[in-house]
Amino acid sequence: MRLITMDELERVTAALPDCPRIVAAGGGASPLALLNGLDESLDNWRLFCVNAPLGVPAHDGVCHETVFLGPGSRAARDVDYFPMPMSTAPMLLSTSCPPDLVVLHTTTVHNRVVSMGIEVQLMAAAVEAAKRRGIPVIAQINPQMPFTRGDGVLPEDAIDLAVEVDEPLIPVDPAPLDDDLLQIGDLVASRVHDGDAIQIGIGKVPDAAARGLLGHRNLRIWSGILSDAAMTLDQAGSLVPHRQMTGSSLLGSLELYAWADENPRIRLLRSEKTSNPATISALNGFVSIHSALEVDLFGQVNASRFGLKVYSGTAGSTDFQTGAMRSKGGQSLVALHSRHADSSTIVGRLSGPATYSQPSAVITENGIAELLFRDEAMQASRLIERAAHPDFRDELREQAERIGLLHAPRQS
Repeated sequence: MRLITMDELERVTAALPDCPRIVAAGGGASPLALLNGLDESLDNWRLFCVNAPLGVPAHDGVCHETVFLGPGSRAARDVDYFPMPMSTAPMLLSTSCPPDLVVLHTTTVHNRVVSMGIEVQLMAAAVEAAKRRGIPVIAQINPQMPFTRGDGVLPEDAIDLAVEVDEPLIPVDPAPLDDDLLQIGDLVASRVHDGDAIQIGIGKVPDAAARGLLGHRNLRIWSGILSDAAMTLDQAGSLVPHRQMTGSSLLGSLELYAWADENPRIRLLRSEKTSNPATISALNGFVSIHSALEVDLFGQVNASRFGLKVYSGTAGSTDFQTGAMRSKGGQSLVALHSRHADSSTIVGRLSGPATYSQPSAVITENGIAELLFRDEAMQASRLIERAAHPDFRDELREQAERIGLLHAPRQS
């Protein structure tokens, strides 16, 4: 590993091909200083990044490539979205999206190794792709990056060039929870048993679920993202003592990042492992907890699009839903508000493509609609009578008739 300054980045970009593809860490680990430094000497380039935050280059001349849009990609003018689950997304880097430069955000050197810190997911595969292709790996090394164990620990000689940057990571602070969210969290928690394994990510619904689960004991966490919800459960004594929490990345508050530093309970693995449905299904009593934008009367879940416009992406949702449904005693739970502004989130038919279909149950502040092993008429009835907001139930009953769910009873 050779240390360079930001002023020397032009030498790095001069050796790249026209319109190079730069693969970089995203989320709270996005190496903003280094990416913006590289951008200054590039006219046209591609940024492959999962959950790119605001602050990454997003102007004309930069094409974002991703399997999951973050705020930075949603602000970009040019985005190529790959609808792939996280378990198979790393294969993009050895097929249609080979890197020309890999950009990491790591700790400083500890005993001749560095840690990728709060994000591993696709970056372990990116480093391997770089070594196969003989292209450089450059790191933004930061004393404020937490040292985490797992697949993100690399020998220092795996990095060719490094720039020292001492700056805080990008936080995502938990949002306030309203009464409806707290009710949703309590209903989610009512489905979880002591000793279950749970997937719990980031957002209002996972945070509400964590609040509801505070009284549980001996829970295990296996997730794509470890958030403040995981830290809350750990500090409350809700998890199995001394057992590791497994994820591919951490995303949340600065308090979360500080808590994760040198924490032997935290293990971050590449997404091929954490999101592998076969691995998930081998965890008995696995409960996946996801939110959604809308659910239709056919049991189809939209967790990624506003109409035809991609808002986020498939990410790990299909992997964890598939694994949970095959786990002994497992469940796939979808939880959401029953209305958004003046619209129902339980709809006759989705406004765009589905992310996946027929979870175990759909939960809103109004109740729990059991879907698994029900025919489509019963499924529609339960969504209307038990999950939909009362203001929209008559309209939904009419839609059920129009779309062919003629035998859907009003009560079940």
